[in-house]
Amino acid sequence: QTTSSALKGAIQLGITHTVGSLSTKPDRDVLMQDFYVVESIFFPSEGSNLTPAHHYNDFRFKTYAPVAFRHFRDLFGIRPDDYLYSLCNEPLIELSNSGASGSLFYVSSDDEFIIKTVQHKEAEFLQKLLPGYYMNLNQNPRTLLPKFYGLYCVQAGGKNIRIVVMNNLVPRSVKMHLKYDLKGSTYKRRACQKEREKVFPTYKDLDFMQDIPDGLFLDSDMYNALCKTLQRDCLVLQSFKIMDYSLLIAIHNMDLAQREHAMADGTSQTDTRRPAAQKALYSTAMESIQGEARRGGTIETDDQMGGIPARNAKGERLLLYVGIIDVLQSYRFVKKLEHSWKALVHDGDTVSVHRPSFYAERFQRFMCNTVFKKIPLKPSPSKKSRSGTAVPRRS
Repeated sequence: QTTSSALKGAIQLGITHTVGSLSTKPDRDVLMQDFYVVESIFFPSEGSNLTPAHHYNDFRFKTYAPVAFRHFRDLFGIRPDDYLYSLCNEPLIELSNSGASGSLFYVSSDDEFIIKTVQHKEAEFLQKLLPGYYMNLNQNPRTLLPKFYGLYCVQAGGKNIRIVVMNNLVPRSVKMHLKYDLKGSTYKRRACQKEREKVFPTYKDLDFMQDIPDGLFLDSDMYNALCKTLQRDCLVLQSFKIMDYSLLIAIHNMDLAQREHAMADGTSQTDTRRPAAQKALYSTAMESIQGEARRGGTIETDDQMGGIPARNAKGERLLLYVGIIDVLQSYRFVKKLEHSWKALVHDGDTVSVHRPSFYAERFQRFMCNTVFKKIPLKPSPSKKSRSGTAVPRRS
């Protein structure tokens, strides 16, 4: 417990210092060497002329690629003072349900940012990804890939604790009714008993097909925007030979929430609007897929709290919070596979090139055929001819 509070304190002191010292550096284009810079500063507990005194043990704080990450935060519209205020003004909240990776997760008190501890290999892999990630973001800031805002390392008591700051996909202010981690594969993809006993379990592909056999219905513009974004993101992951990533989907059922409120209040007339949505639109699912393409306000984002509006087969109104996760973990997975293929096939290279494309294709097919569906349009006379030609092509 003490180490956790010391870690949270060290993270906040370190980030305050590094963002502060960055503000003195002029804005400029990112250069190739910026991706490999590591800045390091020592925080003795009695303080120094650069750092404040603190109650924790002495520690060293490292910031990876500070200029490059400043550029990423800029691209996502995060101002330095907002970043600092969110992460360092109030104590960080530790999330109890750490993932399968055994990482620690902290969330900023305003729900904007997630801080996750990563293993040495994952941090190294992220550093290697940065130049490609940069190119991709410049061409395509609308993405469901994780938004990385900073990579840091706290060195204390002979231990290195590496952390990455990312967008928070699932705001705590909105009650989620279901959560799925989907890969598009059915082999052993069912939540285990231990997971099911949790207060808020994360279900998997087979559970999804059982619980929501008809899929989630989106209006056609939204469906197209989502599938296009998924397709682009998968291409990027494929180009980095990354596999084994998942799509995280958290579902807020508005109609169910209304009934829950009604039962709690003993009245049936309750306001479905929710307090305190995520204020940063750059980190919401809605923004990642629609972006500037939002036409003539068919949708009120205020009321959607950043979620993507959808319906289930019963016609209940849902809000979906989605994002691609676990893109760093796959490093180990790919390496493991590579060894076994190379043993099987002399020319291991040709195989490993095909594999990520197979994964990406299966992933997209599952998401855009099984998970997400278009709401069938009621045929109007003018559209009849058009929809007549479209159906066979889709089948």
